[in-house]
Amino acid sequence: MVTGSAERAPVKRRRGAGGGVAGLGSRPGFLVYGLLTAFLVGSIYPIWWSFVVGSGTNATRAETLPLIPGGNFIANAITVFDAIPFWKALGNSILISTVITISVVIFSTLAGYAFAKLRFRGRDGLMIFVIATMAIPTQLGIIPLFMVMKQLGWTGTIGAVIVPMLVTAFGVFFMRQYLVDVIPDELIEAARVDGANQIRTFITVGLPAARPAMAILGLFTFMTAWTDFLWPMLVLSPQNPTLQTALSQLQSGYYVDYSIVLTGAVLATVPLLILFIVAGKQLISGIMAGAVKG
Repeated sequence: MVTGSAERAPVKRRRGAGGGVAGLGSRPGFLVYGLLTAFLVGSIYPIWWSFVVGSGTNATRAETLPLIPGGNFIANAITVFDAIPFWKALGNSILISTVITISVVIFSTLAGYAFAKLRFRGRDGLMIFVIATMAIPTQLGIIPLFMVMKQLGWTGTIGAVIVPMLVTAFGVFFMRQYLVDVIPDELIEAARVDGANQIRTFITVGLPAARPAMAILGLFTFMTAWTDFLWPMLVLSPQNPTLQTALSQLQSGYYVDYSIVLTGAVLATVPLLILFIVAGKQLISGIMAGAVKG
C-alpha cells in the first residue's frame, strides 16, 4: 500500500519574471510593480497637473510639464467663489447625486433580484427590453424629455434633474447579472419553507448577498451623477446650477484664465476623491466578492 507522502506527486513551480516562484502566495515580479507604478503615475498626473496650474497663474500652463505648485491656489479659489455661485452649486450637486444614487441602488436591486430569482410571465422579454433601452443614445431623448419637463413646469428646478435618473437600465442589468449566480435557489426555497414572504426573503437573503454589488453601483452612479453636464445645463438656470454647469461659467468670456478654470476643476474633484477614499475598501471587497462568487 502506498503511503500518503508517496501518493503526492511533486508539484513543479515556475519562476516569475522577477525571479520568484510563481504560484499561490508568491510575490509579483518587477514587471508587475513597474506596470502598476506606471498606471498609478499616469492616473495621478492629470489631477496633479491641474492642481499645479491652478495654484499658479495663467502663464504657468505655458510650461510643457509643470511639476512644482505655486502659491496662488487659495487666491484662485477665492476668485472662483466670487465668480460663480459655488456653494449653492455644490449643495445642488450633493443633493442631486445623493438622491439619484440612493434611488438607483434601491430600485435596481429590487428589479435585479426580481429578474434574477423570481419566475413570472414575460420576465425574459422585459429583460431584453431593458437591455435594448441601453442602446438608445441619451442625446436622442433630450428634446422630448425637455418638452415633458416644460409642460410639467419643472424646468429650472432640481426635480427635473433627479426624476429622469431615479432608475437606470444599466443598474438593473448589473444587479441582475450579479444576483443570478450569487444567491442559490435552494436558499430562497429554504426561506419560503420557513414561512418568509417575498419581501422578507429579499431582506434576509437577497439584500445581504447584494451589498458588494450595491456598493459598486452606488459609487459609479454617484460619480456619473456628479459629473453630468449636458442635461443639467439644458434644464437648469444659471442662478440654480450644479457644480459642473457652474464651472462652465468660468470660461464663458473671450479671455479664459485657465488657472482659475483648473482651480474650479480641482475643487469639484475633491468630493469624489474623498468618496473614493472612504468607499475604497468596500469597493475592493465588492470586486473581489464578484470575482470569486460561484
